[in-house]
Amino acid sequence: MSTGVGTPAAEPRSPFDLHGRCAVVTGAGRGLGRAVALGLARAGADLVLVGRPDNRACTEEAARDLGRDVEVVDLDVADIDAVEAVGERLATGRRVDVLVNNAGVIDREDAAAVGPDAWARVLDTNLTGLFFLTQRIGRPMLERGHGKIVNIASLLSFQGGLRVASYAASKHGVAGVTRALANEWGPHGVQVNAIAPGYMATDNTTALREDPDRSRAILERIPAGRWGTADDVAGAAVFLSSPAADYVNGHVLVVDGGWMAR
Repeated sequence: MSTGVGTPAAEPRSPFDLHGRCAVVTGAGRGLGRAVALGLARAGADLVLVGRPDNRACTEEAARDLGRDVEVVDLDVADIDAVEAVGERLATGRRVDVLVNNAGVIDREDAAAVGPDAWARVLDTNLTGLFFLTQRIGRPMLERGHGKIVNIASLLSFQGGLRVASYAASKHGVAGVTRALANEWGPHGVQVNAIAPGYMATDNTTALREDPDRSRAILERIPAGRWGTADDVAGAAVFLSSPAADYVNGHVLVVDGGWMAR
């Protein structure tokens, strides 16, 4: 294993330039994942879009229109055996410079009613699959002495929320794994960070946005005065994936319009 920082795939044109890099993005078919993938593509990265087979065509087409090379890989990140197999194939079949672990699910239910199958589905998708995909793809990064891991955490990496016990547990875990890997992998040139999106106008928050009382209470606390958009997260992902963040490690970057400042 290398103990020094290796040479990136291509000399960057600016600290944020990703030309010559390959980025794997999970859950890239819609929402935050699609915006992050296209943000990386605009910065110059070629893409591997990982996820379910029915919702990535638009992302793939848009990335190709930007002149990027795109590979599409089918994967249910809750299937750990499949995660390990896909991770190993990607790790040995191409040079991966960036991994963005975005795929996730949320289950809204009273904690007293949560069953083991529902609990396992959320934890397997949001945390266990994330860890083992990172492990497989991260090994060659460690050997080369260069790589970027960006995990999508949540405000519920810091808070408990309401009726989302499994999601809060998984996202606290994402923050913990981010810091643990940063401690181990940082000395070998691999930066591991996370983004904690605030209240975003995505499918995961539809129920909140359609509840007038909850929506009003949320907006009243956000200094920016609006729900976030997927594009608000994309810039943070490009930063953490780029040479500009070479000295940023183990950080959970909150993108929340000021929510946590209140």
